[in-house]
Amino acid sequence: MRLGKGPLHEAGQATMDVLTPGQRQKNMKAIRSRGSKLERILGRGLHARGFRYRLNVKRLPGTPDLVFTKHHAVIFAHGCFWHGHGCHLFKVPATGRDFWLAKIEANMARDTRDTEALSDLGWRVLSVWECALRGRTKQPLDVVLDQCAEFLMGERQRDVIRGFADQRDTRRAPHT
Repeated sequence: MRLGKGPLHEAGQATMDVLTPGQRQKNMKAIRSRGSKLERILGRGLHARGFRYRLNVKRLPGTPDLVFTKHHAVIFAHGCFWHGHGCHLFKVPATGRDFWLAKIEANMARDTRDTEALSDLGWRVLSVWECALRGRTKQPLDVVLDQCAEFLMGERQRDVIRGFADQRDTRRAPHT
């Protein structure tokens, strides 16, 4: 246990963190924006089904995770925490709550802006949420890959894939 610092803590208020500040910093530095497990699973599965794609195309708004030029479609693999999904995998940390709320709300605003910009450029956009393949609401991988393939071969402009019990649109501001 160590003493909290910053505007969210009373002077001398203790906070629980099982990691030292150095260990916490090392963990946070290891989190990357590219090559997530979700992105790799989707990419491998769709490649095995014959779909060819490019990774993280910087010239497109939002640098989509998977870009299917032949189908004029992109897939974003969204982590439920980082992108503010309202499912069971999202929980605002008790420490630094204001910081995390501002960060996640900015991520959500950027996601919306990037999706609109891609649509304006004629790209079709699919968002796959982490809870679709992880946690208590996960769907079988083949089902998620079938839904991705259906989107790529279809005409829909936008779609979202979520966990089983989370099929309604629960994306909301993280503080509600």
